[in-house]
Amino acid sequence: MATPEQIWADADLPTRRLAGLALNPSVPESVLLRLLSDAPLATRMVLCRDRTLPDAVVDAVIRHPDTRTRSFFARNLHADPAQRARLVDDPEWFVRAHLAGPRVAAPARPRPLPDEAVVHMISTYEDELLGGSFYQQISAKLRRSMPTHPVAKVRRWGVGEWTSLSADTRAALLADPDAGVREAAQRHVRCEDPTWVEITLPDRPCHARTGLLLHCPLTRAVVEGVLARPVGEDDKAMIAVNPTLPADAVVLLAADPDPEVRARIAQRTDLGPAERRTLMTDPDPDVRLAVSLHPALSEEERAGIDYQVPMDHFFVYHPAPERPLDPGAIRRDALSRHPLLRRRAAGDHLLPPDLVARLASDDDLGVRVLLAQNHPDAPASLLLRSFLEYTGPERSHLTTRPNFPTDGLAVFADHEDPEVRALAARAPEAEPTTVARLTQDPDPAVRAAAARHPNLPQPRLAALLDDEESAHHAAANTALPSDTIRRLLQAGGRHAGPPG
Repeated sequence: MATPEQIWADADLPTRRLAGLALNPSVPESVLLRLLSDAPLATRMVLCRDRTLPDAVVDAVIRHPDTRTRSFFARNLHADPAQRARLVDDPEWFVRAHLAGPRVAAPARPRPLPDEAVVHMISTYEDELLGGSFYQQISAKLRRSMPTHPVAKVRRWGVGEWTSLSADTRAALLADPDAGVREAAQRHVRCEDPTWVEITLPDRPCHARTGLLLHCPLTRAVVEGVLARPVGEDDKAMIAVNPTLPADAVVLLAADPDPEVRARIAQRTDLGPAERRTLMTDPDPDVRLAVSLHPALSEEERAGIDYQVPMDHFFVYHPAPERPLDPGAIRRDALSRHPLLRRRAAGDHLLPPDLVARLASDDDLGVRVLLAQNHPDAPASLLLRSFLEYTGPERSHLTTRPNFPTDGLAVFADHEDPEVRALAARAPEAEPTTVARLTQDPDPAVRAAAARHPNLPQPRLAALLDDEESAHHAAANTALPSDTIRRLLQAGGRHAGPPG
């Protein structure tokens, strides 16, 4: 079966024109219904997957006889999740699979489906369909209720929150009337038994060994075995972050020849004062940087460490944690002189207004961009400045933030950076001659953005409808004349010019 990319690559010029109409916010509902009924698959893909739809069109999509058409709507992240959930009992597994696990590119995340739909899916879908992004579609409220949910299969999912469950809830799960729930709970209990970990620990490098060394309680024999005869080159670095590592092993690994091991040890909250002082002058810069973030250090002690702040990190969007972070700790980090601590604070979605204002003018690029990427109230001036200064991954996400400006962007029409030039196509005040020139820009993204600008002169807009690359962008332009829309629809996208 062809992928969406293959479907689009095979689309001819008439199909691409119709796909543009499918995305055009100005076309009436009747046009969308006509496209859904008569247009080729590539057009229906764009219509059902890449925009919000009126209720009447959603009704028609749900009833559509073509499996792929329904599946495109099942993965539509623009749609209201309750609309997508109407496909929960679709007769085709292909549709149900895309509802359960829509393909999502970072930093986008699917919004939670209605709780009743999720419970129904867990209860009736094959387990292999409930992977990928399905967990992201479960609301925080439902996740919290899963360990005590009346449906046994849902309680099995709830067992996965074992480490955060109360003693009473754990006991209830261990005595659950459902055998699957009891077995899932018993597996977690076994993982808390260091003797079981010792017996189960694989004697070769693998994912299972990694998980046990990182997260599970370790016996003295396991620790001594790793120290004396590590199976893999990362064994010591893995136990260095294990919370059950004995104090004498922490001291020993703080002096390990491997700087990666020392850097891991430097992050432990139980690191002793003597070890901290030694690591503060470690010959390896990564170790000094790691220990400079230790929570036991004062600002003066941090300032005395010779560390370098990395500028090659990715400053990207981070989903908000389910449980709010400690406001006191966040404030301390935000007021710290250490840029990495301020970066950590800048990623908090609940940062109060006074700290937002303070960090918006921070002298560290990472602090400013992380604040811009993550805080819903990041000011317009910060968003634009961050976009101009940051060229790393998810730069384009900044333009999707609530306060990203549009006014005043026309001044960037001649900027050397094509991503910045494309901003000019977002400016409502952009001159028609400027927009027309940008449709001939060397960069395809700039050309595409300009082709959708409503100030594009009509002759140029008409010409772009005949261009294989730009036709669907031009057809999505809200300034497309109604008679052109009518002719495209009547001719199946084959004719865009005036009659005769």
